Amino acid sequence: MLTPLRHVHYSEAVMQRRKTRQIQLGTVKIGGDAPITVQSMTKTDTRNVDATLDQIWSLEAAGCDIVRLAVPVREAAEKLGEIKKQIRIPLIADIHFNYKLALIALQQGVDGLRLNPGNIGERWCVEEVIKVASERKIPIRIGVKKYNGPTAAGMVESALRHIRILEDFDYREIKVSLKASDPLMMIEAYRMLADRVDYPFHLGVTEAGTPTVGTIKSAVGIGTLLAEGLGDTIRVSLSADPVEEIRVGMEILKSLGLRKEGLTFVACPSCGRADIDLVGLAKEVEQRMIPFNNKNIHVAVMGCAVNGPGEARAADIGVAGGKGIGLIFKKGEVIRKVPEARIVEALMEEVERLVAEKEAEKVASPDD
Repeated sequence: MLTPLRHVHYSEAVMQRRKTRQIQLGTVKIGGDAPITVQSMTKTDTRNVDATLDQIWSLEAAGCDIVRLAVPVREAAEKLGEIKKQIRIPLIADIHFNYKLALIALQQGVDGLRLNPGNIGERWCVEEVIKVASERKIPIRIGVKKYNGPTAAGMVESALRHIRILEDFDYREIKVSLKASDPLMMIEAYRMLADRVDYPFHLGVTEAGTPTVGTIKSAVGIGTLLAEGLGDTIRVSLSADPVEEIRVGMEILKSLGLRKEGLTFVACPSCGRADIDLVGLAKEVEQRMIPFNNKNIHVAVMGCAVNGPGEARAADIGVAGGKGIGLIFKKGEVIRKVPEARIVEALMEEVERLVAEKEAEKVASPDD
């Protein structure tokens, strides 16, 4: 006889996050009970201040919590202070091999370092960096990265070796990254290390690839660990505009209920009932919604004018396509009927109106 299935409420199944030591990057807390953050890395030459600032400002607008900059040479390190003065999110300097670059970055006022203590020189070089970082309480991210061949156990042992170097100097403002291009290896490595240390984890699948493949690999690797309660900050590594990394990272968090704020965009897959180019419409609307990524709105694009508004009644604003027309709806109620050629413009008018209303409400109720 089959045992009846027991209905489990979502609240019973919510993942329990791993308890980690909390660190602070500028104004942003990582670990402990702090929200999981999404970060990215600029793809400009850090010496080009204007280009780097343009990219950081785009990331800020998209909702990026933390940004990392490559610092391969002294000239790049010396530009960090100028850049930091003009941005609002924490800045991390990515350093390899040269401890002097780390010292310059700290002097420039960065909020965090990404380096491996074992590859920046002799023990006294590490001590010099730790001394300045300790004085300023600047966290260091230990990054162990593997592409193929090495094992998860080897990655964990490498991470522990780097951690011990910092702990020998009684330094514990640490977060750890165990990135691999293979999601399964990355998942296994983080699981193994979770039982050994209490430092916060930076999750990511390294060199994930182009947006389509990279998004899938990142969602599998990062999403699996987050669902198990592992992870305190994430970065999606894509061969694309870094803003795309933020969009994907936020969607991963939202799909697991780990982030509520920001844009929610849904679209039906289309079928034989659709009288419009639903796929093309959804792509166009998605692109037009990029400036609203960090706004708390829910937008839907539906293909069926008969069922669309009802199926997407949870959406703040949406459109359902009909034969040569579009029905603009708000919370399931149709508010406008427009020609097909005007669908996108009409939808964006309603989105902008809704955002303005929400902003006005926020100003009127600052304590909410």
